Amino acid sequence: MPSREIFCCNGEAGTLPFLARGHPSGAGGDEIQLMVSSVLIDFDGTVTLEDTTDLLLERFADPLWRKIEEDWVAGRIGSRECLSRQIDLVRATRADFEALADEVPLDPAFADFVAAGRDLGLQMVIGSDGFDALIARVLARIGVKLPVVSNRLIVCAANRWRAEFPHYLGDCRSQSGNCKCALFNSGPTVLVGDGRSDFCAAPQATLVLAKKSLAMYCRDAGIEHIAIEGFADATRALRAFCKAEDRAAAATAREGGALHA
Repeated sequence: MPSREIFCCNGEAGTLPFLARGHPSGAGGDEIQLMVSSVLIDFDGTVTLEDTTDLLLERFADPLWRKIEEDWVAGRIGSRECLSRQIDLVRATRADFEALADEVPLDPAFADFVAAGRDLGLQMVIGSDGFDALIARVLARIGVKLPVVSNRLIVCAANRWRAEFPHYLGDCRSQSGNCKCALFNSGPTVLVGDGRSDFCAAPQATLVLAKKSLAMYCRDAGIEHIAIEGFADATRALRAFCKAEDRAAAATAREGGALHA
């Protein structure tokens, strides 16, 4: 089964598999293996209601970070260069990071979405252009365990940090520090996202559940998507998608049985 190596938020190696669910064929009882989409979930602005990197910079960085942000918004630099230069301006301790992560507001329906995905037999992963330390703290706070593919914060001194980008690809269409396009190279996948780092992955997704600027991008680019306000909408859409997929698999099985009758 195809997979892609990832590094989880705890630093351990793992894989991002694309699962196959079994469906009774209705013809001889054989099981049909249907490729079922794994779910790639954006973090900042999707799981959280505010961008944790922006909060970090607003609280702990030299105000020069805003000028760097302007260059990124204007498209003069990619997010890898932007984030690297901005994190160089941060002066904060690990305790500062943890306190910030403990305060950030979350979509209250996120944990229910994860539970629904697991009930449906889907593999879920957080794919973020944010940073591992903040993501791990937030997920631990709400008791959700998921693999994470993200950028990293590396301590340099007592209150100084540098950014690391283990998933950067120079040809990423979104110029992201963490290229989500590459996470979609092994099979059909559901994307739940809200912003610019999700743009390159959206055309490759089987199902796009889009908030905010991702929804506008999909609309303007003619990419099929379902606009959502949050994870309550996403849960309903995911269940409907899997139900339709199951019906299609059953119909295919019946047709195959009729042909061999």
